[in-house]
Amino acid sequence: MSPTSPLVVVMGVSGSGKSVVGAALAQRLRVPFGDADDLHPATNIAKMTAGEALDDDDRRPWLEAIGLWLAGQDVEGGVIGCSALKRKYRDQLRHHAPRVVFLHLDGSRDVIARRQASRPGHFMPTSLLTSQFATLERLAPDEAGVVIDVDQSVDAIVQQYVDQAAAVLTAKEISS
Repeated sequence: MSPTSPLVVVMGVSGSGKSVVGAALAQRLRVPFGDADDLHPATNIAKMTAGEALDDDDRRPWLEAIGLWLAGQDVEGGVIGCSALKRKYRDQLRHHAPRVVFLHLDGSRDVIARRQASRPGHFMPTSLLTSQFATLERLAPDEAGVVIDVDQSVDAIVQQYVDQAAAVLTAKEISS
């Protein structure tokens, strides 16, 4: 792999498909996949399982772990599924991996709630969906990334990302 191998954060609210789409995208791009849920400290999982939303203090060490994962994948490339709901969270990730590109899996509350309901046993209860949407700060024009509607097949989402990625990377290189 070259130092320009894809480095992607698949972001969005809980239930948007970050893990499924991220794994499929990583396979398509032939790079490793990581799931940020696996990097949560036990205290965060316990808090979410109890129906409590995480605050910025809870997220800070988790985001550091994700940033370190991204930095470790800088040469080989990689895809990680991570909510990255606020600009400052994405900035924290970019601090570790400046060339990272974001894929925001976007959808209506109804579509996401339906998807979330199809994941029995996940530690994130559907009751926290409202707080996820309240926290979400959409990608700003100066952030390298694409927004894709989740109300389609995983294959269609991956293909749409691949089709748009070259344009995003070209725009990012021009602005650097």
